[in-house]
Amino acid sequence: MPPHFETVKSFADIVITDAGVPTDDFLLAADGLADMFDLLGVGVFGFVQADLKANIAGVRAEYKSDVARADCGTLESLVRQAHARGVKYPYQCVVRLIRCMAFTCLALQIMQAEPQCTLPVCFRRSYDVVLRHHHTFVVRSAITLAILTVPTREHFVARLSQGGDVEKFHDELRRWLAGLDAIVQRTKTFLADGGYGKV
Repeated sequence: MPPHFETVKSFADIVITDAGVPTDDFLLAADGLADMFDLLGVGVFGFVQADLKANIAGVRAEYKSDVARADCGTLESLVRQAHARGVKYPYQCVVRLIRCMAFTCLALQIMQAEPQCTLPVCFRRSYDVVLRHHHTFVVRSAITLAILTVPTREHFVARLSQGGDVEKFHDELRRWLAGLDAIVQRTKTFLADGGYGKV
């Protein structure tokens, strides 16, 4: 089986224009992110993966709908169009999807920047920054326990690289994360400035 980042649409290959982030390419790359958690085969990421898949489906349904199709070429136009029609669900899906992506992105950026950090610590630190304030005490407690079962970074890299060159994997991951981070930051600002929601 080829390494994960060689089989999915990379966020690094998405061309962002003045109009915004192309919806179709974004959804393909988002599918690859959700599939990454399948490959790891660990239940700890179930809450992230379920959220990702549900919100990808919500955005895709809006993108493919007859009402919206003509004006949803970018995430920004999709959000504006849904808002103008008074339909909250599509742009709420975008908010939650970007939130999940921000969580994953930050955790993996910490993993790459701090080799001494265990993967559970990387995900815990990211959770505290990105998601914690959105959750109730009960949810926070459950996630805190779940994060303790995150696999080692060695297991994580082995599953995603599928026996391929580890240095090449880290280069691809760095590139993928840079692309993802650019989209997260741009969309986060757009959503907040437009009053559509806070990531």
